[in-house]
Parts: sequence; structure tokens; C-alpha cells
Amino acid sequence: MSTKILPEQETIPQVSHGDGDHERFAHYADKHKITESMVTGTPIRALCGKVWVPSRDPKKYPVCPECKEIYEGLPENNGDDSQ
Repeated sequence: MSTKILPEQETIPQVSHGDGDHERFAHYADKHKITESMVTGTPIRALCGKVWVPSRDPKKYPVCPECKEIYEGLPENNGDDSQ
């Protein structure tokens, strides 16, 4: 048995705006559902469609542009902030 050495290959990082980018943002969802999800571990759906279990401080991440656009298009809710 012999060991083969593969030719050196250039590695190019792939920058994607697909599903993985959802992890880089803070998402908007009903605040009561966020609290419940953090306690029970039940996944919730963000305005943009991402399904996740909140577990980190959203203040450390930029707001999801899709969630922000949808949120700004919603009618006024009498001061009830649903972030």
C-alpha cells in the first residue's frame, strides 16, 4: 500500500446569502412566543420564516433585513413592541 499526495489546491471561502446567513442575525418574532420558547425549548418562526429556538442575546447581532422589512410593513400595534 502506498500513500498518494494530492496536488495543492487553492481554497476559496464561499460567502453565501442562503439559509446559513439566518444564524448571523437577530430575528423578529412575537415576544411572548420568544419567552415561552426559551423556557420550553419549543421552536418558533420569525417573521422571515426562520424556525429556531432562541438561546442567545439578540443585541449582539444585527437585525435580519427580511424581518425588519416585514415588521416595518405591519400596521401599528398600539405600542406593543413585538421584537
